[in-house]
Amino acid sequence: MHTERDTRARVARLILEHGPVTASVLGERMGLTPAAVRRHLDALLAEGMIEIETRRSPAKKGRGRPAKWFAITDAGRNAFVHAYDDLATSALRFLAETAGEQAVAEFARRQVADLERRYHPAVQAVPPHQRVRKLAEALSADGYAAAAGKAPQSGGGEQLCQHHCPVAHVAAEFPQLCEAETEAFSRLLGTPVQRLATIAHGDGICTTHVSPRSLCGGEPAADGQITDDEESGGISL
Repeated sequence: MHTERDTRARVARLILEHGPVTASVLGERMGLTPAAVRRHLDALLAEGMIEIETRRSPAKKGRGRPAKWFAITDAGRNAFVHAYDDLATSALRFLAETAGEQAVAEFARRQVADLERRYHPAVQAVPPHQRVRKLAEALSADGYAAAAGKAPQSGGGEQLCQHHCPVAHVAAEFPQLCEAETEAFSRLLGTPVQRLATIAHGDGICTTHVSPRSLCGGEPAADGQITDDEESGGISL
């Protein structure tokens, strides 16, 4: 049996997925009385989860009172995002408890593999000195609000900044997500990268330093041994 809160959440989800919608449409789809629909809509309006859009119904022409259409607000949309974050975090906790931390790392790598596969053609289509910018463009198209520029460090290189992270709340507990992403960046750019800051750890921006390609010739160490960076694929976390 659905509780009052469960039903209200279903109303909000329907508005999110199909809105803007009218109260009558909500009642028909959910099998609720007009009074019940109004009660849930009033509560969601008071919580700032939805807002009213006034427009004339396309089915009714001529004079008449404009219909009220209910749409999800940014706050309402964010509430669903956090709910998905909670579900993802719970799922990863279960995976870690039942299969170990290595399973979480493998899951993270598989998640990032799709991103890497999609970005690879565009990044590889430009000269090496343009790849960081091209990667930033690809990330921005996916909502990461990324930008590329020269690194402020004296050693040179470039800096990739992501102003938004869709999985920040989950990555705060499972840094394997950030580590897998960093590894993918290194492979895409063909040069070592180092994650300097992450939104998941409380920083305002995810910042990644990209080493100058001139320093990535893979020269052996003085004693002829492979360096730690070379052995790990040139990725520093």
